[in-house]
Amino acid sequence: MPAWLLWCIVAVLLTIGEIFTPGLFFLGPVAVAAIAAAVAAAIGAGWAIELVVFVAGAAASLAVLRPIARRHLHLPISMRTGAAALVGAPAVVVERVDAQGGRVKIGGEIWTARALDGDQVLEPGTNVQVAEIQGATALVYL
Repeated sequence: MPAWLLWCIVAVLLTIGEIFTPGLFFLGPVAVAAIAAAVAAAIGAGWAIELVVFVAGAAASLAVLRPIARRHLHLPISMRTGAAALVGAPAVVVERVDAQGGRVKIGGEIWTARALDGDQVLEPGTNVQVAEIQGATALVYL
């Protein structure tokens, strides 16, 4: 089996691994390095050159691509959409909120809510913050 084909198989396996490990973005840049090593093998470089290309490519792609991906994983609140945009938003209690339930108004919409602290009881008119969205329920705290 030609070396370039082996490097391509390695790149595909690394890509599949990246798909099944979301959020880490480690195997993707290494897969890019495997493709570079496949190109080196295809033009007739020896195994030592292929290995150097792979190691250098992995280091370079991890150094360049991973920080960019990590920045995009932690979007600022102003760039979030959907339910994720509501985390950290202010809300007003419109119906008593405790560990069992209640209702809050978030940005003009009424949401079912639960108190983040199970012992806490929030009365109507109380200003709260959204800690998390679980399904259609907002977990809120003072």
